[in-house]
Amino acid sequence: MEFGVFILAQQRGYHQSSQQVINNAVEQTVAAEAAGFNTAWYAEHHFNNYSLCPSPLMMVAHCAGLTKRIRLGTAVCVLPLYHPARLLGEIGFADTVSGGRLDLGIGSGYQQFEFDRFGVNLTDSHSLFAEFYEILEAGMRERVFSYHGKHLQMPPTAIAVRTVQKPMPPIWVTSGHPETLGRAIRDNHNLFVTALLNGLDAVKALRERLEGIAAKEGRSIDDVRFGFLRCGYASDNESEITSYLDNARFQRRVSESLKFRRAQSEDGYLIKEEAGPNDMSLETMRKNLPVGSVNQVIDRLLEEISVLKPSHIALQTQLGDFDQKTMLRQIELWGSKIIPAVRRELSGTASSAHAKHDSEGVVA
Repeated sequence: MEFGVFILAQQRGYHQSSQQVINNAVEQTVAAEAAGFNTAWYAEHHFNNYSLCPSPLMMVAHCAGLTKRIRLGTAVCVLPLYHPARLLGEIGFADTVSGGRLDLGIGSGYQQFEFDRFGVNLTDSHSLFAEFYEILEAGMRERVFSYHGKHLQMPPTAIAVRTVQKPMPPIWVTSGHPETLGRAIRDNHNLFVTALLNGLDAVKALRERLEGIAAKEGRSIDDVRFGFLRCGYASDNESEITSYLDNARFQRRVSESLKFRRAQSEDGYLIKEEAGPNDMSLETMRKNLPVGSVNQVIDRLLEEISVLKPSHIALQTQLGDFDQKTMLRQIELWGSKIIPAVRRELSGTASSAHAKHDSEGVVA
């Protein structure tokens, strides 16, 4: 089981400067490496305070110089907002300066607010994604490639700075469309999924959905590597837990406002935090999520893992205006206690299952 930190880089108000938010993201990356996390993931958003990271590949390139071991991932590059030829060069550059530590997450995007300002029609996002996905694969696999599609025509083209990882970095695909996830499974890429702030029933439903998508491709989802994005927090301090949950709810409220075209802003930048139709109380969120004492978080994580069976869990760390020093301690706590305990338990379960399998295979 691999663990990552998912760094959204949010600004909840003007009491946070953009420099402070980005510096916090970088500091959390360094702390995550020291704590033993496998990966640091960076989001991509534009033009508002939902996320201040306009280029996850720039974050990868910067943090590569401050770290040595941790893998650095994009979660995700919104393909329709790029020209794929330029993106290919930047992927090669980021993988090169990181010494082959890039994990490339890609998606089609969902925020009308962003697409309008890039002059891209959101209704074209999935067809654009499909073409650009093909271009990325061709550009990383082939020394010289060309492409002729509905949206883009490319003459024979060579990318100067190529990836260190051959033929390409690990690809992670996220999408609300089953066809896109099915294609990723077909191409032996990885998936990135979430149950948002919902509880165990949603985790079970997510597992069933993934099983169905994989079955249509003639595959078992157990043979597919996929990551699970999750909020979680361990503490005996109730005020810390309340603050984390409040910031997680802020993140969801703003995301839904942007997704469902009802974003409100008094100054054209800060999105108002307003309850939507899917709003939850902090009490409900606490019941739904791996939140509580260290042992409670470990037990809940193990329960969710037993149902969903992901290969990777990405913990949401930088949400809203949660206190930075407290979050750095939380990252260290996961590294020193929670992650080792989960891995020990999973290793013991796997060993028991292996022993049971061996004993069943013995003919007396």
